[in-house]
Amino acid sequence: MNKGFEVIEACRLFHIPPAKVEVLVHPQSTIHSMVEFIDGSILAQFSVTDMRLPILYALTYPERIRSDMRFPVGNLRHLDFCPPDMSKFPCLRLAYEAAEAGGAKTVALNAADEVAVAAFLEGSIAFDEIPRIIEDAVSASNSGKLGSIQEVLQADSEARRYAQQRVGRLSGSERSQATSFI
Repeated sequence: MNKGFEVIEACRLFHIPPAKVEVLVHPQSTIHSMVEFIDGSILAQFSVTDMRLPILYALTYPERIRSDMRFPVGNLRHLDFCPPDMSKFPCLRLAYEAAEAGGAKTVALNAADEVAVAAFLEGSIAFDEIPRIIEDAVSASNSGKLGSIQEVLQADSEARRYAQQRVGRLSGSERSQATSFI
C-alpha cells in the first residue's frame, strides 16, 4: 500500500494522471525513483538501501549534510525491473483505482488501510483480509470531489466506520470461512 500512496502523491504533486506513474519491481532495491523527461532522458536516484538516508534528507532539506551511508557503485553488477503483479499486490491496484477516481476515494483508501492494518496487528483479521476491507470501504465511498477540510474529515470518518464494521464482521462469523495464506 505504501507504494500505492506514493503513486497518489506523485499524481497530486506533479498534476499527472495515474496512467503516467509507473511502478516497477526492482529486486535489488538500489534505485529508489526515476523520472523520465520529455526528451527521453531518465534521472534515477539510487543509494544504499537504508531508510535513514531519505529520513536524513527530509529532516535537513534543502541542505545536504555529511553521512557515512555510501553506495559502492563498483559493486553494482546488474539492475532488474519488472512490472508488479497486481494479483500479488492488490493494494497497489486499489491505489491506482482510487487515484483515477479521485475525490473521497483516496481518503477512503487511506482510512480503510489504517483500520485494516491496525486490525491485522491486533490479530483480529488475517493479512489477506486487509485488501478486501480496503476494497469494500473504497467501493462504498463517494466518488465526489471534496471541497473543504470538513468534507475530507467526514469522508475519512465514514470510511473508518465502514472499515471497522467490516473488520467486525470478518473477525466474527465470516472469519471462520475466510482462508488465510499466512
